[in-house]
Amino acid sequence: MRSHKGNDSLKVDVTESNAERLLIYAPVPLYRAQGQLFLEDQARVGLRLWADNFATVAAMMPVIDAPPPVGWSAYQPDDLDRVALHPLPAAYSFAGFAKHYPATRYKILSLIGEADVLSFAIGGLLGDWGAVACFTAKSAGRRFAVWTDRVESEVTRLTATQGPLRTRLRKRLTAGPMWALEKAVIRRADLGLFHGRETFDTYAPFNRNPHVVHDILLDRSFQIDTPCFHAKQQALQQGPLQIVYAGRADAMKGPLEWLSVLQGLRDAGVAFHASWLGDGPMLEEMRRAVAKAGLEAQVSLPGFVQDREGVMAALRRAHIFLFCHKTPESPRCLIEALMSGTPIVGYDGAYPRELVAAHGGGRFVPRGDVIGLSETVKTLAQQSEALLSLQGSARQDGQAFDQDSVFRHRSAILKQTLGGV
Repeated sequence: MRSHKGNDSLKVDVTESNAERLLIYAPVPLYRAQGQLFLEDQARVGLRLWADNFATVAAMMPVIDAPPPVGWSAYQPDDLDRVALHPLPAAYSFAGFAKHYPATRYKILSLIGEADVLSFAIGGLLGDWGAVACFTAKSAGRRFAVWTDRVESEVTRLTATQGPLRTRLRKRLTAGPMWALEKAVIRRADLGLFHGRETFDTYAPFNRNPHVVHDILLDRSFQIDTPCFHAKQQALQQGPLQIVYAGRADAMKGPLEWLSVLQGLRDAGVAFHASWLGDGPMLEEMRRAVAKAGLEAQVSLPGFVQDREGVMAALRRAHIFLFCHKTPESPRCLIEALMSGTPIVGYDGAYPRELVAAHGGGRFVPRGDVIGLSETVKTLAQQSEALLSLQGSARQDGQAFDQDSVFRHRSAILKQTLGGV
């Protein structure tokens, strides 16, 4: 038994012989309505996967007192074996954060003392309990990992030109301090787990032990099988080009540029049908843009699709996954497309290039090059043999990913680096 006091009065005791108790902070919110907690369905899967690799898992998550949105379901303490949820107050205003900080920090410190391996997700500014957990662990003399899947400060900066004036001003004022906080936390972390090459390239210079990791919540059963892949390829030669995107209709995803690419295809005489699967703040604006451009016959915008298998079925049927991501992030949807044997075609970046480095299952143009992207898709539509080959390459690239492998990989890094206190 070893004790660490650091600068805190609360003793932190850790049993070295069983470095198996994991403490994480996950920023995915819990919702609480009439005393009942609601947990996001994908977060539920992720917690189960952590429990597959550790003796116990304690998950700190912000809680919002409001009815849950679609995609959250009721949670009971015995729903997940060896997993305990610890709700923290959602405090995204200065007054709320100041009010809850002392008690919440003490709770975080107590949970740190009960865990052997510490890993905290960061992203944001006020209310970022992940960053607070990092500073708390450091002051207690504990080693910890920091995890993030996108450069939040850059996302904030790049999206500060859209939305109401108050929102734009807030983003402009917070992007700089957010970047300073990210660097301060990452410099102090003993281990950096950065999802995707885009995020890694930004943050690795500030961490002494950075690693590229991936995050996927689909098992191998979701990888496209041979009969389904052959059916996709036959359909390509018999009907219009099938294009899909799955994700939030948000400015950082470039939804209006996505529609501009499709308008270019229509104007060039390419026969296609495209679907954007996902809700978001720009969905209604997208629907208005579709009507204005006269694309109703070619474009479907169904909104949020709760059925996970339904989304994957759409990805498997598609011939191209078209994306216009405008910020440095590492979205799981690109991996899901590759698992479905669907080439990823869109804006260039370190992350998409990394995903297809082995077999070349993608085509990329510089960010913002709508005309170039439209030309790329048009060329693929006109050269079916090239697109069939690209689909085969995408399928090969997708076979490298599944949830069990990526969580086992991250868990091994955490244990090897932080397991001995």
